[in-house]
Amino acid sequence: MEMQEELRRIQQEAAGELEKIADKPGLEDIRLRMLGKKGQLTQLLRSMSKLPPEERPKAGQMINAVRQKLTEQMDELEASLRRKEQERALEREIIDITEPREHTHYGTKHPLSLIEDKMISIFTSMGFDVVEGPEVELDLFNFELLNIPKNHPARDAQDTFYIEDNIVLRTQTSGVQAHTMLERKPPIRIICPGRVYRADEVDATHSPVFHQLEGLVIDKDVTMADLKGTLDIFAQSLFGEDVTTRFRPSFFPFTEPSAEVDLTCMACHGKGCRVCKGTGWIEVLGAGMVNPKVLEMCGIDSSVYGGFAFGIGIERIAMLHYGITDMRLLYEGDVRFLSQFRED
Repeated sequence: MEMQEELRRIQQEAAGELEKIADKPGLEDIRLRMLGKKGQLTQLLRSMSKLPPEERPKAGQMINAVRQKLTEQMDELEASLRRKEQERALEREIIDITEPREHTHYGTKHPLSLIEDKMISIFTSMGFDVVEGPEVELDLFNFELLNIPKNHPARDAQDTFYIEDNIVLRTQTSGVQAHTMLERKPPIRIICPGRVYRADEVDATHSPVFHQLEGLVIDKDVTMADLKGTLDIFAQSLFGEDVTTRFRPSFFPFTEPSAEVDLTCMACHGKGCRVCKGTGWIEVLGAGMVNPKVLEMCGIDSSVYGGFAFGIGIERIAMLHYGITDMRLLYEGDVRFLSQFRED
């Protein structure tokens, strides 16, 4: 009877305390005092050794019944406390959708990326494939297969960054064209956008790191007229229907004949202004018919196939398209400048 009274007292004491519990730490405290290793029920269970053997089974049953009852009550209380805590958290985190939101600053594509995307879109609509290649290139692809052998004076004009005697940071994306001509059979129609490197001083129109988009077409019966028509479509798609191209004789080792290509001045529409220095034209890119030597070195029969190539500076096009007068603005990362170029 004494143990039964003690169990009733423990149960009543625990029930009274559980009614006052308002948080998890309080619950854990009473759990330890009642059910822990040194808790009241555990101590009572250990004291059973003092009872006569015939009373021990009944005493053990009573103790376990009380333990189970208290465990259930504590588990229910813990679940209730958890629900209340979640409800309070939801109340704290509730969003008032009627409140005005803070202004969100969205990023924009870089103007060079915007122009490159436009250029790629124009040429792919004409059936060109986009091909990329390594920025660290072998001399063989950057120069020799483009008809620029060692000691050729054209190498001096490139201001090349050499890593080793036969490894360079590419000075043009033309090396991608050489790779492609060696790997594919004609017909070939590709553009090669990418970053290139030359040892130039930084100023308003030069940078040691800049971007090019070069194009190559190899097929039967390709003429200079095809080149001009392609560049006319490009110029009109980007700058407007009234823009045309003008070819002036020039020299590039990998094309013959070669031409400097001018576009109608976008500022004055060919009338003559400060931008075009009164000529009505702006020099934009270089182009020409692929030199037969280049075709032969790349394993293409020049008696059957011909082609044209062109190289466009992406920075040059971006500056003309957006009216930028200093190339350095494109690289300085000034958010005030870059945020102007948002195109949805």
